[in-house]
Amino acid sequence: MAKEKTPVTAAVRVLRAEKVNFTDHPYTYEDKGGTAVSSRELGVDEHAVIKTLVMEDEKRTPLIVLMHGDLQVSTKELARIIGVKQVSPCSAETAQKQSGYMVGGTSPFGTRNPMPVYVEESITTLPKIYINGGKRGYLVGMSPTELVRVLKPQLVTVGIK
Repeated sequence: MAKEKTPVTAAVRVLRAEKVNFTDHPYTYEDKGGTAVSSRELGVDEHAVIKTLVMEDEKRTPLIVLMHGDLQVSTKELARIIGVKQVSPCSAETAQKQSGYMVGGTSPFGTRNPMPVYVEESITTLPKIYINGGKRGYLVGMSPTELVRVLKPQLVTVGIK
């Protein structure tokens, strides 16, 4: 079987430019399947599959939240921590416009517009994470220390079951 070629996305360009050691993990994308599908397809724990969520505050200022695949974001707690009135998911159109990626293929690396990034703190304790590489059906595996080094996010504790 021929090895699949790494897609050259904006995210991959950033990872290469930053000399991040990452692994390619293509899988069969299912619309609205989310991290449950990608973790099943890759045979990894959904807790290690990190979702990239584009959200916005009450002024419609976009931001990125990185969360474990098996957890949700407490938007109320996130708003309190970052000092805004409220945080909510933005529309798919806004997410695509701000990130430059299609929903289901959103990576925190190489976004069209710079946005503040908030990372669930417990993600940094995992030995390896799997995060979108900028294309539907394509995750990259890496050390969470590399994610923190490149994105320089604010660590938060906002995950809920």
